[in-house]
Amino acid sequence: MGRAFEFRKERKFKRWAKMAVQFTRLGKEIAMAVKEGGPHPENNSRLRTAVQNAKAVNMPKDRVEAAIKRASEKDAKGYEEYVYEGYGPHGVPVLIETATDNTNRTVGNIRSYFTKAGGSLGKTGSLDFIFQRKSIFRFNASEELDVEELELELIDGGLEELYVEADEEGNDVVVVQTSFEDFGNMQSLLEEKGIEVKSAKLERIALSHTTLTEEQAADVLKMIDKIEEDDDVQAVYHNME
Repeated sequence: MGRAFEFRKERKFKRWAKMAVQFTRLGKEIAMAVKEGGPHPENNSRLRTAVQNAKAVNMPKDRVEAAIKRASEKDAKGYEEYVYEGYGPHGVPVLIETATDNTNRTVGNIRSYFTKAGGSLGKTGSLDFIFQRKSIFRFNASEELDVEELELELIDGGLEELYVEADEEGNDVVVVQTSFEDFGNMQSLLEEKGIEVKSAKLERIALSHTTLTEEQAADVLKMIDKIEEDDDVQAVYHNME
């Protein structure tokens, strides 16, 4: 069928693989949210956010509902959240967020990824001077939305930064950034204004950056790809430009 067909098939498989990873991570987030605050999104802001994020990546509604139902059962598996920090190849700082039901397995795997790549796992908090936790909200831009006016209105919610970027499909998306502590305030304010948030996450923002050659960056990305394949990993951050 030709190279074009093979290329399209490969891209499709990669997209499916990426979706499967996203669904697994969101399923864990839903489970943790239910354990923390109950199975009703209207009374559980963390679950409401998780369901919102699941919708943003087109996670099927029945799969979301099944995840909530499973997490509500008495003998449902529980997850603990841990952050691992270290330096990968060429001294690049890497921070990993995990959700696991077996910490020995997780730390063993994470340590092996760093070691095999020529890096080293560090102590918790060792990268606090590089990564800062921020609340990031994204929603679709529209002709009716006055971004400058909205920026003024969101100051009460703790707005630090507002800008517009393009998503994977090339559509304009408004990005709102607040401090870690103002996540709930901004979430409530956006809900009050009837803004349908596409995603709401706590992300690690790099305060400084490392510049590498293409070959060096490839070494780091190879390690990061391996880490991201781990079922216990929820997110990976680095400071490469």
